[in-house]
Amino acid sequence: MPKICSLQEAVANNLHNGDAVAFEGFTHLIPHAAAHEAIRQGFKDLTLIRMTPDGIYDQMIGHGMVKKVIFSYAGNPGVGLLRRFRDAVENDYPHRIEIEEHSHAAMANAYEAGAAGLPCAIFRGYLGAELTRVNSNIKSVVCPFTGETLAAVPAVRPNVTFIHAQKANKKGDVLVEGIIGIQKEAVLAAKRAVVTVEEVVEDFEGVSVNACIIPSWTITNIAVVPGGAHPSYAQGYYARDNAAYLEWDKISSDRTLFENWIKDEVLSAAPEDFERRVAHLRAAK
Repeated sequence: MPKICSLQEAVANNLHNGDAVAFEGFTHLIPHAAAHEAIRQGFKDLTLIRMTPDGIYDQMIGHGMVKKVIFSYAGNPGVGLLRRFRDAVENDYPHRIEIEEHSHAAMANAYEAGAAGLPCAIFRGYLGAELTRVNSNIKSVVCPFTGETLAAVPAVRPNVTFIHAQKANKKGDVLVEGIIGIQKEAVLAAKRAVVTVEEVVEDFEGVSVNACIIPSWTITNIAVVPGGAHPSYAQGYYARDNAAYLEWDKISSDRTLFENWIKDEVLSAAPEDFERRVAHLRAAK
C-alpha cells in the first residue's frame, strides 16, 4: 500500500538530482503543485519527460533545474510559446539544455514500451518526417514477418513519475476521470510514482465509464493537495483558469518578471496555496 504523506515528503523521498522525471497530464490533471514543490526543494540536472510540456516545464527550465527534455510538442496551451524553454534553447539561458523531440505517437508508444518492460517501441510512423534529421534516437527496423519498415524509439522509463488525480481510496488505489492521456502508462513505466489527489475517500462510488483506476501496488506515495492541478482543471472539481495561461505568456516573456514570479508564487508559497487559487473555479457539487 502506498504511503499517504505530505507533498514535501513525497517529493523529497522520490526525486533526486540527475533523475529522469515525468510530470504527466494531458489537458487537465497536470501536476503543478508537485512541480512547484520540486522547484522549492532545488533539484538539479533533471531530465524532464512529457508528451506535452507546458507551463510547469517552462518554470523548471527557467529556474535552471533541467539538463534535458524528452518531449512531443511544447507550448503554452491555447496561447503560444514556452518562452523560458525557447530562451534556453536559443540563448543558453540560464544554461544550455539538450532536447529530444518526438511525435505524440512516438511518446505514447515509448511510454507503453516502458510500462511493458521492453527496451524500445516499434510502430508505424516517421515516414518522411523531418524530426529524423535532428533526433538520432529515431531508428527504423524491418518486420521479420512482413518485411515492412517500421519506426523504433527507446522505451521511456522514468526514475519517477508524478501525476495528479481526483481521488485515492483508503486502500491506496487512485481514480482518474475525464480526459486520460498517458498517466497510467507513465506510472507503470516508472521506478517510483507519486500521485497528488484532490481527496481521499473510503471507496469509489458512481465512477464514470471512461474512468481509469491505477492500483495501489504501482504507487509509492500519495499526497492530498486540493487544487494541485491549477491552472489546468480537474473534472468534477474546478475549471481551467484561462486567465492564468494568458498571464503566464506575459510573465515568461521577461527574465526579471519570471524570476520575481518564481520567488513570490513558488519559492515563497506552499502546497496549501493551490486550494485558494481554485476557489473561484470550483465546480458545483
